[in-house]
Amino acid sequence: MKRTDPVSGQSQRRRRQYQQLRQQLQSLGWISEGYVQDRGPGAGGPCYQWTRKVKAKTVSVALSKEQYAWLKEAIENWKSLQQILKTMQQLSREELFETVPGPTRRKRLSKKVLGTI
Repeated sequence: MKRTDPVSGQSQRRRRQYQQLRQQLQSLGWISEGYVQDRGPGAGGPCYQWTRKVKAKTVSVALSKEQYAWLKEAIENWKSLQQILKTMQQLSREELFETVPGPTRRKRLSKKVLGTI
């Protein structure tokens, strides 16, 4: 029976996970930054509102109910995208530092320094 090298096993696991994340990216719909809120009737202004930062200033836009629903989903997609990208970066750094030869070091680099945690 053939034994697998633990590093190559880890590398294969990372590659599979990375591929799954790429597939998740393909399935994302529209994206948007910002926040939406349903202020409800009687709030003294528009019921649905979208806010975001533009050049360090907060910009607000009144929305219809349909626009609110569309933007709410797009913002959730944006948050998912950010989390997927963060995980992909961590996996990429793990793969780099565990499989590509680097300079000799006096002490091993921490996971915090490598950005893998």
